[in-house]
Amino acid sequence: MKSTQRSKQIILAAMVSTGLALWAAGLHGQQTPPDNTKANAPDAKGQLPTAGQQSNARSDVDISRQIRQAIVADKSLSTNAHNVKVITQHGKVTLRGPVGTEDEKKTIEAKASEVAGAGNVTNRMSVAHPRSTSKTKRSRT
Repeated sequence: MKSTQRSKQIILAAMVSTGLALWAAGLHGQQTPPDNTKANAPDAKGQLPTAGQQSNARSDVDISRQIRQAIVADKSLSTNAHNVKVITQHGKVTLRGPVGTEDEKKTIEAKASEVAGAGNVTNRMSVAHPRSTSKTKRSRT
């Protein structure tokens, strides 16, 4: 009897997990997929490196790792800044993704230049425009 009870618990847990995953993925019919056409326009020709093009050469992996560690260690940076893409190919680093401010762009570029060397960093980061927020919360009814 214990195995039957356990099996029911496992099945129920799997059903709940699947339902949550579908809901989170937006497959519940209430959300349309995002249109990233404008966001991707600056790289319409596919000329900028992507994270999938990170070199597997030991020296390139080490450069990316050191830059990533320096970025994550800086707790003054925003979540977006902590998630900037660091792509290294043949010692040349490309930084991509949104950050919170121009200062964050400069800070991350400086950290990358310290590791990769001056002239080896291409800054393709953009400043994300935060949604306007008010200091008072509106009640939802």
